[in-house]
Amino acid sequence: MLPDGEEREPESSEEGGAAGEERRPERHGSTYHSLYGYCRPSGHGAAPGDGSAAETPAGEDFSLSLLDTNLPVEAETELRSFLAKRLTKGALFEGMGNVVSVGLSIPEHKVGCYYCRFQQENLLEMATLESDINAPEYVVCFLGGSEKGLELFRLELDKYIQSLKINLDLEQKTLEMSVKPHLSSWFENAICPIQRVVQLFQEKLAFLLHAALSYTPVEVKNADERTEKDISRFLAAASLQGLVQEGTMTSLCIAMTEEQHKSIAIDCAGPQPQLHNAGSNRFCEDWMHAFVNGAEGGNPFLFRQILENFKLKAIQDINNLKRFIRQAEMNHYALFKCYMFLKNCGSGDILLKIVKVEHAEMPEARNVVTVLEEFMRETSVA
Repeated sequence: MLPDGEEREPESSEEGGAAGEERRPERHGSTYHSLYGYCRPSGHGAAPGDGSAAETPAGEDFSLSLLDTNLPVEAETELRSFLAKRLTKGALFEGMGNVVSVGLSIPEHKVGCYYCRFQQENLLEMATLESDINAPEYVVCFLGGSEKGLELFRLELDKYIQSLKINLDLEQKTLEMSVKPHLSSWFENAICPIQRVVQLFQEKLAFLLHAALSYTPVEVKNADERTEKDISRFLAAASLQGLVQEGTMTSLCIAMTEEQHKSIAIDCAGPQPQLHNAGSNRFCEDWMHAFVNGAEGGNPFLFRQILENFKLKAIQDINNLKRFIRQAEMNHYALFKCYMFLKNCGSGDILLKIVKVEHAEMPEARNVVTVLEEFMRETSVA
């Protein structure tokens, strides 16, 4: 039996893939990995991805030598056949991961599969400088959950491959001591950090969400290395980086860093983290409940989907406010609509900071924002 999807392009992830849509929790079951050495015979200068190998049988163009796997023998053979067809079609670009669904002879039968072709980091420079040296190439596969679930973590998995490139060496000692543990822990290290943070912070997660949206600096104390990395990854995943203008993000970071009293300190010395100088709002508290309620199922893919929905709603609110501000430049009633929106959305404190930075060089819009700040201050005092 050959893996599903080898004769067609990866299935669309539209169903449940868009942030904001409801998704049924999925069971991730067991997780697997496979690492292959990838070799093209000398004289075949064309690399996979340029299309030149598509007309030639896969066995004549390259070989895949198994370096490590935890798949059963039959399933590994099926996976290798799937990869061979992808390589023949030129569907593996160096350093760019892909996610598809494959069917294998394992209990889960059909699983999500992230696969990536890459070169060994420390030899890549030498190969570039000396044209007669070919840097060793590899193909790695991580299997678990579903295609839609793994697609949510594709960027995290791409970063995970970067750390693998640094450690990888064909010497057996290095393979046993460094590479194999790195491969076998891919799910824990790349997929589960968000879940662990939710379980650790519980109701206090609202403060982390607020810090991520407002770009407030966070200092973690008395935490082990994994917990500190988990918190950092959660904050990065929950921020609007890449979704708002880069200049806006930079200005917000500078502004919040300059306000030292706004920095949050997280002390992880006890069983429950203690937060100092932390802020929150109704928007973040509402989303915190969605995370805590989702913790009952223990599904890391669900947490990531909730996080994407959280960011989507924040972006929608920012865009709505910006539209109201444009209207308020010419209409006093629209100014009142801006005020009511800020008052009722649950995240007015953050939204106002974001639009203030974005409209700093636009006099009319800046005047509207100044009036809104006055309204919000008067309301908070009252």
